[in-house]
Amino acid sequence: MTKPDRTPEPMVGRISVPKSYEVLADKLRQTILDGSLKEGMRLPTERELVSQSGLSRGSVREALRKLEVEGLVKTKLGRSGGNIVSKPGPESMAHVITQFVRGRRLSLRSLQETREALEPGIARLAAEHRTAAEVARLRELNAEMADAIDDSSRFAAVNVAWHTAVATASHNDLLVAFLFSISDDVLVVTISEEYDTPDLRREVLKAHERIIVAIEAGDGDAAFRRMQRHVQATRARTRAREASEESEA
Repeated sequence: MTKPDRTPEPMVGRISVPKSYEVLADKLRQTILDGSLKEGMRLPTERELVSQSGLSRGSVREALRKLEVEGLVKTKLGRSGGNIVSKPGPESMAHVITQFVRGRRLSLRSLQETREALEPGIARLAAEHRTAAEVARLRELNAEMADAIDDSSRFAAVNVAWHTAVATASHNDLLVAFLFSISDDVLVVTISEEYDTPDLRREVLKAHERIIVAIEAGDGDAAFRRMQRHVQATRARTRAREASEESEA
């Protein structure tokens, strides 16, 4: 008796069909990213998009909401309002990176190592590309930090703004966005009373002043070295604190 043929293995896996709002979001996203829809332009109204796409109003709204979360569309109210095309800002990257950092419970060491890898190079670029106004802004922020010498929370917040201003002076949008993205997490760890003291804050001000001098002079090598020493000093203090905690345990 002949045995029946075995059922053949499937030639294709299960096919997943994208939802209609995702298809519309993809089309709109592409036209924004390739420059066909420029920043500041108004998208068609919801009614027009429903008519053009053949989708339901609910699907159109979901697609627009998705683009708004991505920072590609902003909703403007009023007679001259609507859904306006916008460039992705640092907030877009910050949302994703913050989720990554917190979701994976990345350590303080990881954040500090990231700063050590990036910020000296950022300082070098700042020395090469800074404007007089950007140097003035660095001095202004350092003066604000000096005024907050006895207020650790305010000092830490302005400190983060100072480092972001150095990145801005680099004129590299990607580096600015990335440094901005980790700034909230850096802020949390820099207000820890375990290693944040008035004496330390005075040292930070001196380090900042040395970096500003190098940036203003256009000396990229000096800016690199001084920023490197500055961020490495922070890591060294953390290592010392961790070693002390382990010896006491």
